Amino acid sequence: MKKYISKLFLLGSLLVLGASCESEGQLTTLKSVSFPSAIEVSASTIVLTEDTADDNALLVSWSKVTFPIDAPVTYAIQFDLIGDTSGSNAWEKAKRVVVGEDVLSKSFIAIDLNKIATALGLQPDVAGKLVVRVEAAMDRKIYSDPITLTVTPYEKSVVFGEIYMPGFYQGDFNVGTAAALTAIAKGVYQGYVTLPPGNGTDFKLNTARNWDQYYGAGASNSDLKNMSEPNFHLPGEGSYQIKVNLNTLKWTSTPYTWGIVGSSTHAATPEDKDYGWNHSIPMSYNHETKTWKVTANLLAGALKFRLNDKWDVNYGPADPTTNTINKDNGGAYDIGEPGTYEITFTINDVDPATTGYPATATCTIVKK
Repeated sequence: MKKYISKLFLLGSLLVLGASCESEGQLTTLKSVSFPSAIEVSASTIVLTEDTADDNALLVSWSKVTFPIDAPVTYAIQFDLIGDTSGSNAWEKAKRVVVGEDVLSKSFIAIDLNKIATALGLQPDVAGKLVVRVEAAMDRKIYSDPITLTVTPYEKSVVFGEIYMPGFYQGDFNVGTAAALTAIAKGVYQGYVTLPPGNGTDFKLNTARNWDQYYGAGASNSDLKNMSEPNFHLPGEGSYQIKVNLNTLKWTSTPYTWGIVGSSTHAATPEDKDYGWNHSIPMSYNHETKTWKVTANLLAGALKFRLNDKWDVNYGPADPTTNTINKDNGGAYDIGEPGTYEITFTINDVDPATTGYPATATCTIVKK
């Protein structure tokens, strides 16, 4: 009888345990999740060229993936060679691009897709095969079925040269001391400029440090027209990255500012005890010395450098006894004494979109 009761108790325990697992049903990894439909691409055969480096080359889109719990889904896109997508090491060499939470499409311009294709081993000017798939992640990662693309990459030209940007930001239109925009591709130039308040926003673009040939505004402010009298203009005071494409006769500007950040830059506020770490002090670009500079009243505390008031790109010293600062380093300089400081930041970031940001930069911090 005792043996029978023991068996009955064991069976009851198993039933209770099973019911508990059933009712908890929040063991979402036991529930199947999949892409509701195939992903889509804007083109399956793509020929990339340096002349169209800034043009959209590929759009990948997909339908929303529904997980058993209500939370944001993070998507990413993977590219790989066909031969590396099977076997025990499948997709380990893939190039992965994070798209974001609940975002259902991603565009790639030619220069970015070319960088992915050549990094995976496709040969310039030869059609090759890439596979692309979408990753959806929440409590686990799932993947769409892959799509095969035929991609012909290009080899980036070794380019030299500059064009020049005389304008009111100098106080006059002095082409002899104007900011230089450096060639980053065939016919494409990029550089940086700071417009101080009150100087005006107009400028021209000259092919040499003279007025033998220059460009002014064409049909619109973003169009280049040879020997045109109307000036180009920027949106207003501040610092910008300027990009000029003589192949397409277009130019663009993007707000772009290095700044200092840390507990030395601002005092805490009642609303934000880390105010100094959350708000950069912007620096100004000296186009003649190619150096960012600011004079600021600092508190005793920490100081480092970051781009565009965000943490995406930042530099701190691995060794605070030196003037060398390192990308994505958690270190900071210690400002031991409050006062007025002149701070400079020098970095070789001619073409960060293609080559990335350098591992190191340099700085000076001098008490006035």
